[in-house]
Amino acid sequence: MKITYHEVNGYLIPNLKLPPEEASVRLGKWGMLYKSHLEKNKKVFFSSLFSQGRFYHHCAEVEKQARDMFDMLVEQMKAAEGVTEQLKKENQMEWVQRMGNIEARAREMVCEEIIYI
Repeated sequence: MKITYHEVNGYLIPNLKLPPEEASVRLGKWGMLYKSHLEKNKKVFFSSLFSQGRFYHHCAEVEKQARDMFDMLVEQMKAAEGVTEQLKKENQMEWVQRMGNIEARAREMVCEEIIYI
């Protein structure tokens, strides 16, 4: 692999480009949280994945796992706590409060189990 450089203010900067499959990956909420965590706290792992051209693909996989876990947890908690469409029709404010609480707990669990490992 031959690396080319360009000069900026007397410094040689490598001309690096992401592989096409990496450049097309779009990250959502969970992927961006994971990306930020790796950049700040797991610098060696981040650099390794990035230099191999697999970083965004890896983040996209974590995004899918986190999204699936979040959706599953929310559904399970709703069923366990009796948060139904009937409650939504009868008492919207209580439904909103309980759903907000469920989603907050599910977010915390996903972050602890998948994002911040």
